[in-house]
Amino acid sequence: MRPSQGLIAVLVCHAPTDAPPWQQHLEVAAGTTAGQALAASDFAVRFPGRDPWQDGVGIHGNMVGPAQLLKADDRIEIYRSLVFDPMESRRRRAAHRQRKNPDRKP
Repeated sequence: MRPSQGLIAVLVCHAPTDAPPWQQHLEVAAGTTAGQALAASDFAVRFPGRDPWQDGVGIHGNMVGPAQLLKADDRIEIYRSLVFDPMESRRRRAAHRQRKNPDRKP
């Protein structure tokens, strides 16, 4: 980061289901938005046809929109859909435990 040039360092990251996690460090001008940072990143090249806003984008775990102003050291997270339904997974685990130990109360 070079404060004298008005740049801030941010990280753009994504964890696709079919590839290793991807991240890119960027230096952007102070006042840059999340949308501008995503456009400046290699995301569109690495994941062609994937809309980063489809499943949401967040900064440090909080959902944001494209107009969100960035701060130094922000981590821009590009989310993806869940590959399973959490409630269905709980039901399967409970059924498995019940089969494994039939004397156990559900």
